[in-house]
Amino acid sequence: MLSNLVSKKNKDPDYFLAGTTVVLIILGLLILASVSANLSFERSGDTYHFLTHQILFGLIPGLILGFLAYKINLAVLKKWAPTLLLTTLVLMVMVFLPVIGSTSANAARWVGLGPISFQPSELLKLTFILYLAVWLSGREERKKEDNPGKTLIAFAIILFFIISFLILQSDLSTLGVILAVAVIMYFAINTPIRHIILIFAAGAAVIFALIKIAPYRIDRFLVFINPDFDPMGIGYQIKQSLIAIGSGGVWGTGLGLGTQKLGFLPQTISDSIFAVFSEETGFAGSFFLIALFLVFLWRGFKIAKESQNNFLKLTALGITCWIIIQTFVNIGAMIRVLPLTGIPLPFVSYGGSALIVELIGVGLLLNISSRAHTQ
Repeated sequence: MLSNLVSKKNKDPDYFLAGTTVVLIILGLLILASVSANLSFERSGDTYHFLTHQILFGLIPGLILGFLAYKINLAVLKKWAPTLLLTTLVLMVMVFLPVIGSTSANAARWVGLGPISFQPSELLKLTFILYLAVWLSGREERKKEDNPGKTLIAFAIILFFIISFLILQSDLSTLGVILAVAVIMYFAINTPIRHIILIFAAGAAVIFALIKIAPYRIDRFLVFINPDFDPMGIGYQIKQSLIAIGSGGVWGTGLGLGTQKLGFLPQTISDSIFAVFSEETGFAGSFFLIALFLVFLWRGFKIAKESQNNFLKLTALGITCWIIIQTFVNIGAMIRVLPLTGIPLPFVSYGGSALIVELIGVGLLLNISSRAHTQ
């Protein structure tokens, strides 16, 4: 029974990908130790409170679950993918329950059990990718029998169902990432051009509807165009982020010596951590960090390309795109290439839920890479 749960390897895992992830995590812990010291002391009297929490409730369980993801039989995972998604959706509903559910900044996104809290929407990114890989691979294998129009309608219904959960939680940043990854995976199965046009038109309609429902969302776009539109509100974070990045110069102020984290820049341990990293390590450090994510992209796409099994190919593609899109959105917002979204930087930002799920995703990528040429 146990042997059926363990994947049989026919080659070594992708050590480039594993090494890149290790370096990203080490950098994340180093910058978190620097960024969170003052805030940790203010809130708990312990300089390393947030760092310790990240290690105990993010890194350690993430490494354990990531190792299990590396060892699991992917055929079993494929079979259980719909159940995993359903379980995640149940957790998404639980965030609205009294006592168990937890609210922050007027958004219900956490499930709390005593001192431990978890964000189900982070898990949704991975379980939805797995489910979509199962569904799309099945459609691809039966493409001669299936009508492309019916496939598009079914795809739209699945997305609508997932989107509804995220809108109820006011988690539009996660919604954007999931939508982008889902569309890329859908295009990967030789989608007709007319479907691409329809999907983009539907996406534009959804964005317009969300703005009509809550007009404050347009403010982020206005601030993106002109940070002085709301200089002490939404525009404040963008301006302070640009100051931090510009202050770093080529080589940075030195790890731990940045000043923007001292009450000037909001969300320093999560959304804005790249700005602090840029201030303290400069252009050189920022370039190195971005280069690591580009290596992750290269190896992830290589794993997807070499996978002959459609399920493995789509899973590897989805996980890689999820990590890289989230990276691009976070860094893009900090350098004012994209509107501010409030999305964390993978492997680097503070957040146990995100780190755990990201490490599980890496474990699955390494699992797929170790059997990339198997059917």
